Amino acid sequence: GGTSLSMLQTLNEAYKICQLNGTSLSPLEAFYRVTLGNAESLLLDDRIGNFTPGKEADFIVLNPAGTPLMERRSGKCTSLEELLFCLMIMGDDRAVAATYVMGNCLWNAM
Repeated sequence: GGTSLSMLQTLNEAYKICQLNGTSLSPLEAFYRVTLGNAESLLLDDRIGNFTPGKEADFIVLNPAGTPLMERRSGKCTSLEELLFCLMIMGDDRAVAATYVMGNCLWNAM
């Protein structure tokens, strides 16, 4: 769901809505929900949602240093959860380093 085609912007908005409602959304839960969680809700988790061998591989590669500000902030992260939070809050199209469809790289900024 959401109003953007950007996974990162949708995560950002979901986090804000949770905060407004007095709840929290951990980065680990958020990234689960936009990957395997969505696949499970659509009953497609046997084909998509994670990197299990044999599944379709449509995915993006994220660069936590996609902007100078993100680079400074992500450089201070000491855990995966902090890094995912940084991507969730500060990430946008500039954080996307590559796009793969069916395992083939269609776009690469690296």
